[in-house]
Amino acid sequence: MGGFYSSEKMAGVFSYESSELDWCEDNYKHSEHVVEYFNTMSSFFFFIISPIMLYLLHPYAKERNLAIHMVWILMIFVGLFSAYFHMTLSFVGQMLDELSILWVLAVAYAVWFPRRLYPSFIKERSTFSSLVLVVTVISTLSSFVRPTANAYVLNCFGLHMLYVVVAEMQCCTDQKALRLGKLSVALWVLAISCWISDRFGCSFWQRLNFCYLHGIWHILIVIAVAYASTLIAYLDANYEIPYSLPGLQYWPCDKWAVGLPHIVLKGTTKTQKRC
Repeated sequence: MGGFYSSEKMAGVFSYESSELDWCEDNYKHSEHVVEYFNTMSSFFFFIISPIMLYLLHPYAKERNLAIHMVWILMIFVGLFSAYFHMTLSFVGQMLDELSILWVLAVAYAVWFPRRLYPSFIKERSTFSSLVLVVTVISTLSSFVRPTANAYVLNCFGLHMLYVVVAEMQCCTDQKALRLGKLSVALWVLAISCWISDRFGCSFWQRLNFCYLHGIWHILIVIAVAYASTLIAYLDANYEIPYSLPGLQYWPCDKWAVGLPHIVLKGTTKTQKRC
């Protein structure tokens, strides 16, 4: 009986609508197999932006550290697990969605956190990255026992990185970087406003028959990450590979000053370096 109960409980966490979360969009409105259709479809926007950013940031990552590519590779998994979660609203889908975001932040934290701000007992980035990896693994395992553990670690990584970037921008005089920073903040605020409105103002949006703000959040947040991660990478390049003379441009046309930002290296590269 104990084995049967365990199997039944395991199957339950994979079942449709086993998660306590339910977003504002009407369930099963467009398909009997997809709980939240628009939220699911909007998650595939991650599959459009992520490969483009991998391509655009490759020259910088090749010169700096190829591990940087892991940020956008993991963003593809964020889109995959987000689509699965909104398609099923299952508990497992929710966990995979949240944990994939945690791992994106952890990798970004490990590869981009400034070395000069390390604690005194840490001398190398490899040591710092190993410490971040241990914390992330422990948080991941703890989440299956107490799901809220993931949120605490996720917020610690995110808020600390935000504090560091804001502090760095106080000393920045590059007008293009400052503009990118302002655009990043604007996109983050707009995206978070959509998330909060969908979560806590659902009744209002239902009266307007517009229950798609969480899907719009998906689109805005992946663009915001593209802007913010490029800004962080640009600040990192100025400290770690200054000889490459990093600059900022926009794809597909830099003259528009809109699109997806990326880093161009104008200087002579070196083949021997330590990251």
